[in-house]
Amino acid sequence: MKTLSLPVPSVIVAVCAAIVMYLGGANLWMAIAVLLVWVATLWLARPEPVVELRGRDDGSVSRQAMVELVEPFGLPVLMLDGQRIAAANAAAREELGAHIVGQDARVALRHPEAVRLLDKPQGRALVRGLTGPRSIWQVSRVPIDERFSLIEMVNRTAEADISRAHTDFVANASHELRTPLASIIGYIETLADPDAKVDEATAARFHATVLREARRLQSLVEDLMSLSRIEAEKHELPRDRIDLGQMAGTIASEVAMTVGEGRLEIETTDAVVLGDRQQLDQVIRNLIDNAFKYGSQTEPVKVSITRSANDAELRVIDKGEGIHPDHLPYLTRRFYRTDPGRSRAAGGTGLGLAIVKHIVERHRGKLDISSTLGAGTTVTVRIPLAPQQNVAE
Repeated sequence: MKTLSLPVPSVIVAVCAAIVMYLGGANLWMAIAVLLVWVATLWLARPEPVVELRGRDDGSVSRQAMVELVEPFGLPVLMLDGQRIAAANAAAREELGAHIVGQDARVALRHPEAVRLLDKPQGRALVRGLTGPRSIWQVSRVPIDERFSLIEMVNRTAEADISRAHTDFVANASHELRTPLASIIGYIETLADPDAKVDEATAARFHATVLREARRLQSLVEDLMSLSRIEAEKHELPRDRIDLGQMAGTIASEVAMTVGEGRLEIETTDAVVLGDRQQLDQVIRNLIDNAFKYGSQTEPVKVSITRSANDAELRVIDKGEGIHPDHLPYLTRRFYRTDPGRSRAAGGTGLGLAIVKHIVERHRGKLDISSTLGAGTTVTVRIPLAPQQNVAE
């Protein structure tokens, strides 16, 4: 409720002026009316009061100064006046909404863990689901004085996702390594057992299986090492100028000699990019290898290199069975397989597309996989063209 606050000297002047008007012969009611109008004018024209915040030193700061205090923080920060949000910086408004300023903090945060923290003068809590179903925030309350406090919010969602990804990766890698090792150990133990009485044909079959599983294990370890190297270098932008069209043509010619004439169609053009030669070679070979493993056994695989205004575009097309749309978002996950039995039988490690994705990301490119059931799959890689070199005269 507003209180009537008038400047006393001005009121005294108004009263004196009314008295002088009355003594000078003016009507009493006229003098009173003028007095009231004058006083009302003074009240309506009074300046708006400045909301002051008292600190420990009894110094006062305006609400605007309080806003300016928390605004520069990169993390979401709220300033509370008691339990009410007096100010919120841009990061907090982006996460929680601009409407939270002026609200009760318990209503704005709407989470049991956060509410329990707000019931304490200070403390820290890990709040799950504050801004989204999988979000994790570390929320801290720090008192300024008996009235004001700061709420700091630190997003821990990415850290939790990374930790979960590492845990899943170790579990999947352990499983993938255990399977061929168990097979190798089992067959070797049987061959080494003098009481097993294995005939020559069976022994030869066992030896072939051991060799196949050992090679699968070798491929898996090589892919894991390759993925590790790529991740270690992902922040280093490659600097070598490479003609992607020429590289694809060379690789396609080598592959055609192995798979046979007519199984691979190639169409290229000059497209110079800044890249890592070994990694781009790996991308092209992995995509062609996948196309032959999971594509049609009769229809050819098509490989093309084209150019747009800004990008070199590698496209690998097979005419196989295609991939169900439900699988497409997960194809680049490590060890993800649409058909685990078929993939292992074809010698796949489940890391090929994960390697391709990380290499493309390191080259600041884009990977797109589209597929139609019964029609085939198209994998497209776009990598920015290298800037043209200035030729010295």
